[in-house]
Amino acid sequence: MTKLEDRIKKAPEDTVRSSWVHKLSPDYAWGYLQLMRADRPIGTWLLLWPCLWSIVLASHYHGSSDLLPNIQLIILFSVGAFVMRGAGCVVNDLWDREADAKVERTKSRPLPSGRVTVTGAFVFLACLCIIGLIILLQLNRFTQIVGAFSLILIVTYPLMKRITYWPQLMLGFTFNWGALMGWAAVSQTIEPPALLLYAGGIFWTLGYDTIYAHQDKDDDEAIGVKSTALRFKDKTHLWISAFYVLTFLLFLTAGWASQMGLVFYTGLIIAGCHLIYQVRKLDIDDRELCLKLFKSNHHFGFLVFLSILAGHMI
Repeated sequence: MTKLEDRIKKAPEDTVRSSWVHKLSPDYAWGYLQLMRADRPIGTWLLLWPCLWSIVLASHYHGSSDLLPNIQLIILFSVGAFVMRGAGCVVNDLWDREADAKVERTKSRPLPSGRVTVTGAFVFLACLCIIGLIILLQLNRFTQIVGAFSLILIVTYPLMKRITYWPQLMLGFTFNWGALMGWAAVSQTIEPPALLLYAGGIFWTLGYDTIYAHQDKDDDEAIGVKSTALRFKDKTHLWISAFYVLTFLLFLTAGWASQMGLVFYTGLIIAGCHLIYQVRKLDIDDRELCLKLFKSNHHFGFLVFLSILAGHMI
């Protein structure tokens, strides 16, 4: 058995087998890179897209003439999304290490499998937070304050699945915080379009993370973990349809409030068709399909970004 084959065998079921983490990372870093989900970039993208939407939309709102505005902010937020998504995953796995050990899909994760110790995870979390702080200090004071409040969401989100059937709502608050931070980084304030973008992102997250939660609904029910998948059950299609309609309308209104042109609305309609595709394709009892549709939200985020960027440029 080759080194790569051995790593894949020991890796969690939901890892990306072709990831550079398995192929290139040194042995001492492998478990930690998995702990921060570097082998699964979808979470970073889902955290990053609201930041990028907001940066470009705010730049347009405030009259920027650059074709790709605020490139420095885009780079800082990209690195920050990778680091802070990793920190959030470490926090989540520290909270969930006992429950993860009881779930087939997660029992091979670094903490429940013993490949990373609890002490090592805390030290690694501190390092990620320091990097995140360094990035945050490159932004204006108002954005630093807004960013500091996100730590409350990052720490408390993993608790929600133990006390409410709506942990996906808390994830929505957390993962779309970048829509507020991106706007604040451009304008040193938060204006109505940013709030509309943030609200739309929350409903988007409610939709895609409910799809994701259907992968684990049987295990979650057995160990007492709550989710919207267990709350909605056979009515999932109806709920997700409602969430995605609200997402589309709120994004549409955010573009209108930012004085976007016709090309933005055309692009957003295309993005909206992707949401319709997800709902029509969804089979809540097909785990592989649920994961595929969840990951496809990266494409939706990209389509929205292109719509905003094209609306700004044209």
